[in-house]
Amino acid sequence: MSYPELNAQPQWHSTANGRFPVAAHVGGQWWVLRMNSFPDHPLWTLFIDGAARFDMDDTPATWGRPSARSLPPLEPSTAEQILVPIRDFTAYGSEAGKPCDDPVCCG
Repeated sequence: MSYPELNAQPQWHSTANGRFPVAAHVGGQWWVLRMNSFPDHPLWTLFIDGAARFDMDDTPATWGRPSARSLPPLEPSTAEQILVPIRDFTAYGSEAGKPCDDPVCCG
């Protein structure tokens, strides 16, 4: 499957949220990366406007390195607003109704 998002050049910002650490406004949509329990699950899940798009173990070079520590922060109210649709999807698979319940990786 082809993902055009892999060719984008998002300008990441820190969200100040440990599970969803970075977000970018791309083409009128909010992209948010969820950090998963690696290596038991893929490192990242990309959400676009609240919907899971795909998982990946590494980000494409065009995305830079989305490290929250080195990114400019979003306004707290903006970060809160974009995380509302996904805030309950902290466990890997929860966005598909099948949250991981393994206490070792997701507990």
